[in-house]
Amino acid sequence: MIPYWRLSGYYFFYFAFIGAFSPYFSLYLQSIGSSAAQIAMLMSLMSVMRMLAPTMWGWLADRLGVRAPIVRLSALLSLIGFTGFLVSDTYAVLFLSMVFLAFFWSAALPLVETLTFAHLGDRVGRYGNIRVWGSVGFIVAVLGLGYLLDGLPVRAVLWISLATLAGILFCAMTIPEARTPPAPEGHVALGEILSLPHVRALFAACFFMSAAHGALYVFYSVHLVASGYSKSLVGWMWTLGVVAEICVFMGMPQLLRTYSLRNILIFSFVAAVLRFALIGWGAESLGLLLFAQVLHGATFGAYHSAAVAAVNRWFGVRHQARGQALYGSISFGAGGMIGGVISGYTWERVGPEWTYSLGSLFAFLGLLVLVGGWQQRGSARDDR
Repeated sequence: MIPYWRLSGYYFFYFAFIGAFSPYFSLYLQSIGSSAAQIAMLMSLMSVMRMLAPTMWGWLADRLGVRAPIVRLSALLSLIGFTGFLVSDTYAVLFLSMVFLAFFWSAALPLVETLTFAHLGDRVGRYGNIRVWGSVGFIVAVLGLGYLLDGLPVRAVLWISLATLAGILFCAMTIPEARTPPAPEGHVALGEILSLPHVRALFAACFFMSAAHGALYVFYSVHLVASGYSKSLVGWMWTLGVVAEICVFMGMPQLLRTYSLRNILIFSFVAAVLRFALIGWGAESLGLLLFAQVLHGATFGAYHSAAVAAVNRWFGVRHQARGQALYGSISFGAGGMIGGVISGYTWERVGPEWTYSLGSLFAFLGLLVLVGGWQQRGSARDDR
C-alpha cells in the first residue's frame, strides 16, 4: 500500500519551506543591509550544498540499504542549523548557519524521491499526484507570507520558515522505509550508465536549466518590488507559477502516455528561453509577467517530472538513490550555484534585463546540448 498522505505531507512542508524561504529571505537580507553580492553568495550556498551533500547521502543510503532514517536525521539537523539565523544577523553567522542548514536540508529530497518511486513501483504515473502537494505547500507559504509581510516586519520570514522546518521533521518521522527489490542479475555498473550519451546530455542540460533559474530564485521578488509591485502581488506571482506547475503535475500521466520524455524536455527548454527574456524586459507589463509565470508549468513542472522519470528509468534499482542525487547535485546544486552567483554580480553591473537575458542564454545552451546529445531512437524505451 502506498503511504500517500505521509509522503504528500512531507512534500507539502518541504516545499512550503521553499515558498517561505526562497522568495522572501533575500528581502530579509536586503533589509539588514546586505549587498547584492552578499545576498547572491548566501542564497547560492543552498546550491553549493545541493551539489555536494546529496551525492554523499545517496552513496550512504545505497550502501546501508535504508533511506528513511537519513531523511529523519537531515530534518532534525536542518531545524537546528536554521536557529542560527535567529541568533545573529552578522554576515559570518548567516554564512555558517546557511552552510549547516543547506548541507543537511539538501540531503533529503533525492532520498524522498527515491522512496516515493520505490513505494509506487510500476505506478510511476501517480508521482505527480503525490508531488503536487509540494506545490500546494509552496502556494500556501508564498501567498500567505506575502500578505503577512505587507503588515509585519520582514523578520517574520524567519519564524514562518522555522515552522515549516518543524513540519518537515514531523512528517519525516512518519515516512516508512520502502522495500528495495533485489538488483537483477547482470546489472549495469554506475560508470556504464554515466557513459551513455543520452544520460550525459540530460545531466548537462539540467545543469543549464537550473543555471537559467538562478536569477529567478535569488532576485525575482527584489525585481518585482523594485518595479513597483506590492509584496502581496509578489506572493500572487509566485503562486501563479506554482498553480501552473500543479496543472502540469496533474496532467503528467496523460502527457507521459502521449509524448516522449525527450520531447517534453525540449518543449520545457524552449519555454525557458522565452520566459526569462519576458521577465527581464517585460517587468513594466503585468500581462507579460503573468504569461511568464504561467510558463513555470513547463520550465519546472514538466521539466522536473520528465527528468526524474528518466533518471528513475535509466539508473535501475541498484543505483537509484545515487542517480537522483547526481541529478540534484548537477542541476539544482552546480547549476543553481553558478546561476545564482553570476546573477549577483551581473545584477548591479548590467541590470536585471541583461541578467535575465543571461538566463535565456543558459536555457538555450541546455536545449542545444539536449537535442544534440540525446538522439531520437524511434521506438526505444528511453525516449518514452
